[in-house]
This record gives sequence, C-alpha cells and structure tokens, in this order.
Amino acid sequence: MTTGATVWLTGLPSAGKTTIAHELAGRLRTEGHRVEVLDGDEIREFLSAGLGFSREDRHTNVQRIGFVAELLARNGVLALVPVIAPYQDSREAVRKRHQTNGTAYVEIHVATPVEVCSERDVKGLYAKQAAGELTGLTGVDDPYEAPESPDLRIESQNQTVQESAASVYALLSERGLA
Repeated sequence: MTTGATVWLTGLPSAGKTTIAHELAGRLRTEGHRVEVLDGDEIREFLSAGLGFSREDRHTNVQRIGFVAELLARNGVLALVPVIAPYQDSREAVRKRHQTNGTAYVEIHVATPVEVCSERDVKGLYAKQAAGELTGLTGVDDPYEAPESPDLRIESQNQTVQESAASVYALLSERGLA
C-alpha cells in the first residue's frame, strides 16, 4: 500500500499555494502516487458552503478540510491542501488529529510577502479590498498567523513554481512519503 500524508500549504491569498500544489500533484501522479488536491476555494463551495469568514467559521472550515485530508491520507492518498488557514490554533488542531491517528502531516509555509501577493492578485481580492468593496482580507485587514516552525518555508517570489514544487517533493522524499 502507498503511504499517504497530508501536505498542508498555508500562506496569504495569491501566495502560490494552489499553483505549487497542482505542479507537485502532476509530478507525484506521474510516479504512480494517489494524489488529491483539496483546494480551499472548492472546499468553500462544496463542503463549507454557508460558512462566512469570522474566526469561528474559518476555524470550522479548516477543521473540515483537516478531517477530509486525514481520512484520505490514512487511506494511502497524498492529500495536498493549499488553504490559507490563517490561525495557528486551527492548523495545530489539524496536526494533532493527524498525530492521534498516526497519519503523516507536513506543513509548508508559502511565505510570499503581501506586496507580491497584491501584485499577483489572482482573484482580484486585493483590488476589491483597496477599493473598499471587501473587508476581512487575510494579511491586510484580517490577521494571518504565520507558522513559527513549518516543515518547509517557501519564498515563491524567489523561485519558479517548478523549483517550489521540487523543494516540497524533496522533503516528501526525504521523509519516505514520495
């Protein structure tokens, strides 16, 4: 049986989390690994519809995603989770769930500065916030608690998507997960 694991990519909106996850997923699938990408936007639409962006709702959303990721991982799937997950206590609860079940968990901080994220502005969130059409944008007018000691920190503004994905792959290989 293939070893599963949850690879949690946390960072600001437009940091590159999802892009890195999809790049990594392609490489892992080519090698025959079972891989699922649990994209935060898709989860919000299908699993967490109705939740808002209060601290409590964000925590609930992260716990739901963590539950699904751990379920997949303990069944031999590499669950790649590109989700903002702005609060340390929420991420820690997910890590503890994995530890309790003996499931591998790797935390990657995609540490792209907010200035770079706002230039990328993949979804137009930073522009909407600047125009006063949006409040509660993580890292701007809502908190983001960066991981203090992630398993890997990626500064996506200093490398290509392929290099970022390769660094995650190297860590997974080092741990016997890829």
